[in-house]
Amino acid sequence: MIVRNVNDKEVLETTYRAHGGGIAQMILDQRILEEIGFLAIARLDPGKELESHIDPMEEIYFVLSGTGVMRVDDEEKQVNPGDATWIPVGSAHSLLNNGTEPCVILVVASPWDR
Repeated sequence: MIVRNVNDKEVLETTYRAHGGGIAQMILDQRILEEIGFLAIARLDPGKELESHIDPMEEIYFVLSGTGVMRVDDEEKQVNPGDATWIPVGSAHSLLNNGTEPCVILVVASPWDR
């Protein structure tokens, strides 16, 4: 069994700037996982944006706290805590924090080479 906390050294060592505006960490990834690409956590400060990008994998963004405007291809919706957004493979997507507090999301992705 592997249990990871967002404050564990193995997670903190993976900190990176995500798509221009977020700070992200890999909680679990393909170094451990067999059927899932990764589980990451990202934080967007007020006014910051995960810029539009396309990934070669299916993803789910799950809002833990804060608010934002999620865009997938030509659709745009307000997202709030508890909302999950499915992002199909090859879809352009972005997330803008339109609130006054940090927007924290979990990101789950399918494997890259399936």
